[in-house]
Amino acid sequence: MTTIIEAETAFAAGRLISMDEYDRIVGCIHDGALEDDRLSAALEELRLLFRANFVTLILRIPGVEDVGLMMVAGNLEGRGRVTYYAYYHNDTPFSGQPVDKVFTLDDVMTEDEWRNSVYYQGYSRDNDVFHVMGADISTPEAGVLRFRITRPESAPRFNQEEKLLCSRLLPHLRRSLHVHNLLGRSELLGNLYSQAINRLSVATLVLDDTGAVLQLNDVAREMLKLSDGLKLVGGRLEANYPSDNRNLHKMIREAAESHDLGMATEAREALSIARPSGEVSLGVVVEPVPSMEWAEGKGQPAVMVYIRDAVGRSQVDARIAKELFNFTPAETALALELANGLSLEEAAENLGIMRNTARAHLRAIFSKTGVRRQAELVRVMLNSVVSLGQGGISPYRGTSASLIKPEVKPLRTTG
Repeated sequence: MTTIIEAETAFAAGRLISMDEYDRIVGCIHDGALEDDRLSAALEELRLLFRANFVTLILRIPGVEDVGLMMVAGNLEGRGRVTYYAYYHNDTPFSGQPVDKVFTLDDVMTEDEWRNSVYYQGYSRDNDVFHVMGADISTPEAGVLRFRITRPESAPRFNQEEKLLCSRLLPHLRRSLHVHNLLGRSELLGNLYSQAINRLSVATLVLDDTGAVLQLNDVAREMLKLSDGLKLVGGRLEANYPSDNRNLHKMIREAAESHDLGMATEAREALSIARPSGEVSLGVVVEPVPSMEWAEGKGQPAVMVYIRDAVGRSQVDARIAKELFNFTPAETALALELANGLSLEEAAENLGIMRNTARAHLRAIFSKTGVRRQAELVRVMLNSVVSLGQGGISPYRGTSASLIKPEVKPLRTTG
């Protein structure tokens, strides 16, 4: 059997893997931090490197049910995606291993013990899994993730050289998974914040240093379709009237220059944009995006533009309004119409009800909200959480990413 010294000598001499190949594999592992597809590609590279039938990353062990969240490289349905698979955590003999330390089947039990184990007979044998090498990887944010490499019985067992190679790669995989988790959390929080802005009916646009639109939310998309005060021309924000357009572009240029100088909070400016429809002018705020001094080049976010339409319909959630104020469905409908600026008579006409009925609903609404005037009701409605409806932010060119619920696959994979 190969000793540790012999394995290290083989690694140093490049007999186990060339340095060029080692660098390429390490690069794939670190690229896996960026997105799930690249992480899947890294697992596939490891599967080929170790001549395995499966490489499994167990992201979350089961709670009550025997279903774990995993990513698997190998010839099975659902491979390459974050997917729920059957996972019998309570039966696996590989749980409780020291963290961040590579083990093989031989380190845990004898071959006879493995063959006679409930886990092997009930789950692993059916999937042609016999030889096992792996590690429980500790991460600062996601707890312990289980990493498993397997081979069929017809393949050779994992030797000391392969165990050493896996140990060399393990710190890179641990760092990659940590960064992957941090990036995912940052993206999730960014999406939540952008949705909150969208729900408050604030149009937002992200521009680069040339003024080209990089991103815009749904409120901005719908507002610009109307071309009433502001519009998109060739991927750039334009005002309908020349004087407004000059002032707008001047503000955008100054914000872009402030971005380059790192003056994020000192250059916020506001502008009123006239509308051909005669409606109340649009309110626009332009400010530089905080600069990252080491990130240069075209296409970087440089300027944020916020637009508010004072007479636009509020995006309110009828269900939240009903639950928050204990309104009946009829009272909810009337309150939302009033919150969008209609008079009681106009709201009654829109809802197809008699004015007296609308007045009765309004009295009940006043009683439940504790207000006495319609203007107070509108203020309460707009300042409450009922405005937190739906929405998101998406790239100007292309489609926005969506989160797909992981599928459940009946794989019995090794622990």
